Amino acid sequence: TFTVEEAVETIGFGRFHIMLFLIMGSTGVAEAMEIMLIAVVSPLIRCEWQLQDWQVALVTTMVFFGYMVFSIVLGLLADRYGRWKILLLSFLWAAYFSLLTSFAPSYIWFVFLRAMVGGGVSGHAQGREENKPVTVMCSCSKPFLSLGKVFWLAGSLLIIGLASVVNPAIGWRWLIRIASIPGILLILAFKFIPESARYNVSTGNTGAALATLQRIARMNGVAMPEGQLREPAKERRGRFKDLIHPKYLRTTLQIWIIW
Repeated sequence: TFTVEEAVETIGFGRFHIMLFLIMGSTGVAEAMEIMLIAVVSPLIRCEWQLQDWQVALVTTMVFFGYMVFSIVLGLLADRYGRWKILLLSFLWAAYFSLLTSFAPSYIWFVFLRAMVGGGVSGHAQGREENKPVTVMCSCSKPFLSLGKVFWLAGSLLIIGLASVVNPAIGWRWLIRIASIPGILLILAFKFIPESARYNVSTGNTGAALATLQRIARMNGVAMPEGQLREPAKERRGRFKDLIHPKYLRTTLQIWIIW
């Protein structure tokens, strides 16, 4: 018998991992563009709706408030219904509300819709974090993990460059519409992303997990390990109060402060 981790280690690094890296990394481009968008739009909506400083700041606050709340909700849903479904939902959600933002008739609507965009964007991390172990397990792919940060930087630079051209020419509403295009295009790439084998095997669906591993092996041009895929031993799931257990409290507080 073999586990998912042992199968991934045997299959090794190949074309599948490069494809997965490019698709999941590109979510960082879409995420950065949506998050950084407020910085280049705020001066324009301030003038259009005669906003005070606190009103402009509230827009950014609400984006991250939506991110915070929905990251918890979508995380729980991803555990229940699968990573792939929640990742697709988050892209559809973010693209839909981002486009709606460009038609916002007032400041209140703008704030609400951008909070919804933040909620959708928070789901992108479900796919990235779930697929990261698949890449990390292969020691030769660790440089790719570091390169993943480049996608966020690329998205930030792209939205700033677009703003310098689009805002003076056709306005901030068209900038928002153009910025939503990467997220919409990524939806088309979802047929190339399989459901996580780790998730499938954890829910007892070893058949689907095995099919995913076989697909990875075929794309990489290697053979699967011999034997049958076995489910991992059942372990107690982590709980929030574990974070504030005396054993981990110091580490928890340090990480919260850093973030």
